Amino acid sequence: MSRQRNLKNAKRNLDMSIDLAPLSWPVARLGEALETLARKSGFPLRPVESLVPPRDLALDGGEQLGRWIAAAAGCLGLEVEPLEMPYAEVERLVCTAAPALLQLPGKSEPHFLLLLADSKAVSVLDPDLAVHHLQPAIVCTALCQELRAPLVTEVDQLLSEAGVPVRRQARAREAIRRELLGAERLGSAWLLRLPPGSSFWQQLRQARLPRHLAALVGAHTVQYFLWLFSWWMVGQGALQGRLDWGWLLAWALLLLTVVPFRLYATWLQGLLAIGAGGLLKQRLLFGALRLEPDEIRHQGIGQLLGRVLEAEAIESLALSGGLLALVSSLELILAALILRVGAGGWLHLLLLCGWVAVTCLIGWQYFQRRRHWTSARLAMTHDLVERMAGHRTRLAQEGREHWHEGEDSALARYVELSRAMDRNGALLVALVPRGWLAVGVLGLAPAFAANQGSPALLAVSLGGLLLAFRALQKLTAGLSHLASAALAWTQVAPLFHAATRPELSGSPSLIFASRSAPRRFGEKHVVIEAHDLVFRYRAHGAPVLQGVNLQIRAGDRLLVEGPSGGGKSTLASLLIGLRCPESGLLLLDGLDRQTWGAEGWRRRVVAAPQFHENHVLTGTFAFNLFNGSPLAATSQ
Repeated sequence: MSRQRNLKNAKRNLDMSIDLAPLSWPVARLGEALETLARKSGFPLRPVESLVPPRDLALDGGEQLGRWIAAAAGCLGLEVEPLEMPYAEVERLVCTAAPALLQLPGKSEPHFLLLLADSKAVSVLDPDLAVHHLQPAIVCTALCQELRAPLVTEVDQLLSEAGVPVRRQARAREAIRRELLGAERLGSAWLLRLPPGSSFWQQLRQARLPRHLAALVGAHTVQYFLWLFSWWMVGQGALQGRLDWGWLLAWALLLLTVVPFRLYATWLQGLLAIGAGGLLKQRLLFGALRLEPDEIRHQGIGQLLGRVLEAEAIESLALSGGLLALVSSLELILAALILRVGAGGWLHLLLLCGWVAVTCLIGWQYFQRRRHWTSARLAMTHDLVERMAGHRTRLAQEGREHWHEGEDSALARYVELSRAMDRNGALLVALVPRGWLAVGVLGLAPAFAANQGSPALLAVSLGGLLLAFRALQKLTAGLSHLASAALAWTQVAPLFHAATRPELSGSPSLIFASRSAPRRFGEKHVVIEAHDLVFRYRAHGAPVLQGVNLQIRAGDRLLVEGPSGGGKSTLASLLIGLRCPESGLLLLDGLDRQTWGAEGWRRRVVAAPQFHENHVLTGTFAFNLFNGSPLAATSQ
């Protein structure tokens, strides 16, 4: 028995040591590998001619390799996320991080595995475009074998001396490895995904949120049918006088069956909220970085703070309100079908449709009053923050008698609008569901008085009436949240739409481009060169800059002087890439911004602006320029 077990373990270890080199892509085909992985994963791609990595990429490796992969993905209209792979998390990352590019360790020349998204196994795409389904342990062994090799003899000897049984040695060996190598980092990995500025629907699909939503609707539907069937059984048993232990047991089993579906629906709601909320935050942050300077230069800190608060509110309110509205709509549809089948018939159905129309009318009135209340609240918040930010200036320049002008009238208007909104909100939350109970019972009274319908149909009508009551409760709460989210959206929408603005990607081959060589000995090469630059803020306004020509050579230190409004800041913003000239030619090391790309330009031209409460950090000027870069730590 022991010999058979040893042979089985040896066979398992042999299976786990499969050579993955034939399935890997060499660095020379890295651009082709990225494009192929993106197409197999269903990503929309930009047309590109070719993505050929430089010859010295295999020698540089490290950070340069990651920068080239990021630039190549940007040319395809995608982005990559570098992943850290500690030994303790390698199996989880291999199973969940897909589509991804995985670098195999221990190779003289970098080789990469292409991982496709697959919920059942680890799918690897080889250079012949064949898909191989592997066990996670095989890939983990290929990644970890170089790190594990020095410990093999020592660990095996320790297990032998400790007398660990053969059947437990594999688990003990892995536990020891995790303890010794848990913090060690393995090879590099890059997760391929859509950029935040791409179609939001495609991002939701990539995160599989529509599937979760369909599963949520199905779970709620099954849950409601089970709940209503239990009511039908109560009507069959109680109202006909045949309630016995069999009926009670069937009713209890139906109610118990509802529990797992309700738990499953709650779990799906959490997945939807976390997934959609994360994508929304990522999109808004990305959009904030794409805003033009002119779009925010006239906004105060109070308005910017209000936008941040509304962005936080829209996530919770929109998701919770949207789920409530979805669930309530599903319940109302089921309630309408049940009421039509029940004893009330068409009368009950028409009463429910009319009451839903009344609910929508009251909800619209609530939305209008909340809109006026929100405008007053944001105006007060903006004014308060601006006064706090400029408190020292007000102390020095504004008389004490003018400090509180307009505050009383603004507060009085705010209180009046709050009362009107609260009255309408109370009418929506309290009257609508309870009013339906009264209307529904009155609609059932004629059938009950005329003794029409069986007791089972009466029970079904009561069940539909209570289901509609629950649906209206959720609908009123959902309308309140959706109204708040719709008003918050007016503040957040510019950030959301700004994320779709295209950005120049440049060429990946320019990552390793060196500075231009001087023509003669001792001559400093030209870093930035401008010819006939023209810039204006408005399409038909007078140009702020016109006919600008300059050259900045390596080592130059320039001081630009001029009157206020003369265009000094505008010229600086053109040179650093914050604005684009209307006409003219601007070159950096002989190449324009279209060739370098936005990121390539920012890597070579940096600035330390002072606007919107920006502050210069304590340290050298170089430290401020390179803040956020690895060079900042060595620029002191």
